[in-house]
Parts: sequence; C-alpha cells; structure tokens
Amino acid sequence: MRTKIAIRSLLFSFALLVFSHGAFAQIGIGVSVNFGPPALPVYEQPICPDDGYLWTPGYWAYDDGDGYYWVPGTWVEAPQVGFLWTPGYWGWGGSAFSFHEGYWGSEVGFYGGINYGFGYGGVGYEGGRWDGGHFSYNTYVNRVNTTIIHNTYNTRVMDVSETHVSYNGGSGGIEARPTAQQESYASQHHIGPVAAQTQHVHAARSNPELRASANHGKPPIGATAKPGDFKTGVVASKEAGGEYKAPPAKAAGGNEARPENEARSGTDNRTENATGARPNTNNHATELQTHTFTPPNTGNAATDKKYQQQQNKLVAQQTQDHQKLQQQQEKEHQQATQKNYNETQKQPMEQRHAQQTQQLEQKHATQQKQMEQRQAPRQTAPKQESRPPAEKH
Repeated sequence: MRTKIAIRSLLFSFALLVFSHGAFAQIGIGVSVNFGPPALPVYEQPICPDDGYLWTPGYWAYDDGDGYYWVPGTWVEAPQVGFLWTPGYWGWGGSAFSFHEGYWGSEVGFYGGINYGFGYGGVGYEGGRWDGGHFSYNTYVNRVNTTIIHNTYNTRVMDVSETHVSYNGGSGGIEARPTAQQESYASQHHIGPVAAQTQHVHAARSNPELRASANHGKPPIGATAKPGDFKTGVVASKEAGGEYKAPPAKAAGGNEARPENEARSGTDNRTENATGARPNTNNHATELQTHTFTPPNTGNAATDKKYQQQQNKLVAQQTQDHQKLQQQQEKEHQQATQKNYNETQKQPMEQRHAQQTQQLEQKHATQQKQMEQRQAPRQTAPKQESRPPAEKH
C-alpha cells in the first residue's frame, strides 16, 4: 500500500436534514424524481487494481434529458487512511424519490438498507477493515490478487436477502430505517465523492448505452477496475435485476428539483438567460447538481488531456462552491429551528437562500459556457481565391 494517500476531495461537514415521513437525515440530498429507478443489475466485481483501493458499488443516477443511467461499480483509492465509503441511495420522501449522496467517513452510515453486494449487504460494510494504516480485504466478498496484495482475510458473509431492489420506501421499496447510531455518523467529519468519482459519473452520463431506456436494466458495463476507465478491466452485466418497466407516461424530465417540462409559478420555462440556459429554479444549495462537460475531442491527445484537466479543475471549484453554500444555508436553518422561527420569520431567509442559490448557478453556467467557447475548435477562415486583374477595355 502506498505510504501516503493523497486527499483529492474537498472537506466539508453537513448538518442533519429533517424530512417528512419516509425520508431520512442524510447528506447531499438533491435531485428528486417521481418514479423509482430500475432494479440493480447482476454483475461480477473486477479484481482490485492495487492496495488501498476500496469498492464503491454501482447505482442508477438520473438526468433530466435521458432519465436513469447506470453508474458502474468501481474501485476507488481511499481519500484518507481510515475512511470508508457510504454508498448513496434513492429514498421515497412521500411525493418523490430523492437521491441521497454517498460520502467518505470513518464509519459506514445508512444507505437505505439497499443490498449492493460485495460487502454492502444493506447495513454496514463487511468487505474489509482498516488495520494499522493498511486496508485489509475480506476475500470472501472481494476479488483480490493475493500474490500482490497480502493484507487480506476471509470471513464468511451471510446475505440477508437476494433482492435487487434499488430504492428505499415507496411501493416495492426496501423498508429500512436508520438507527440513531447510523444517523450520528452523518454528522461526523466526512467528505463527499472524490474527483475520480465525479468524473466516473460524468463518463457514465455521456454513454448512451448506460441509459436504462437503452439497456432495459442490463447495462453493457456493470463495473470497472478503475473510475472513468470504460475500456480496461470492464465487466459486463450478467442480467437485469428484475423486470424492466418503462417510465410512466410524461415521466421524462420528472426531476422535481429542476423540472424540464413544467414552468414554475411566475416563470416561463421557454425563456433563456444570457448564457443560453433555462432560468434557474433551485431554491437551496442542496438542490444543485454537479455540472458536466462534453468530453474534449479535438483529435489531439495532448490537447484533449489539457482540456480535460481544465474541466476537472472547474468542476472541483464549482463543487466546493456548492458545498460551502450548502453548509452556510444549513447552519442558518439550524439557527432558525433553535430559535423556533415561525413561517413568517423564515420567509426572508428562504428568499435570501433562493437568491444566493440562483446567483451561484448563473455564475457557474457562465463559467461553463466560457470554457466551452475557449475549448471549441477554432475554424480557419477559407482563403479567398486569387483571381487575375480584370482586363481593361
């Protein structure tokens, strides 16, 4: 194992969020959809690429334009010695399914009771443990080359269920509730997904074959050996986890956080702002999503690499902006709760939060457009055809 593991993500601490019946205190709750994701596909785990990498299970993410798409499971280098991964999950909140972002911390918290497999059986993590600064792998549930990685053990893990249900609550969902101890983990020091994970999601989102509408719950890439690499060490899905059900009529763009097909009160969803994007309707930083870029494809590998690094840097900065604003807004929410503010007293704060969030999103949209313009292929003006001077008559 490497003696030093670089911290590649931004540190932040979010307060517990209180939701209505069926939702839980958790971290990074953003996009909401009015219909649940497909079942988890069946796939094998790639061999661990190196010491210090931890398994992060695959899951269904959501995009307004393309619907649900599969984010393959992958091995990720731990951002800090002693940190474990708590997977994200979809949970029913009474009127919609919301995605609860995963995070790195010293303990594995609540992840909806979802059986992601490979040590994530619904509660805690049995795929390995930290021991003296080294991560030891449980080879009963992990594929590890023991001739290279020697810090291993083998402890039988009992699968509590064979279900492939991918969401908590609602019709047909997992009926699990967080314990007080699991809730306490969410308030401890932790960090969000590292840059490699963010880029992994971007790569999945840009792959049309990973959309549920195209693969019907059986994505061609079930898992990868390393994040963002969809060519080396790729493992295909064996089968869909259950019968695929197409989205209900008019469900496309059903993202309650940023609806595409319905105008909010007092807005026109056909109007575009100065950046060419639709007006921002997010009212809190928790509703903001990570921005994505079209992968550079200039035909020059060195230029593409340079442009990708620029994009990664901007995404990391914008993610930090989201986290700082969310932390600030949640702190104000806590203070309002402690002071027992009524709805009239809360109104100015909510208006301020909406303005802050929309201004930040507009700033990010402008930054993204400017970068895309800088990285756009330059068109060379065609040379004018030289003609002989006209004859004089």
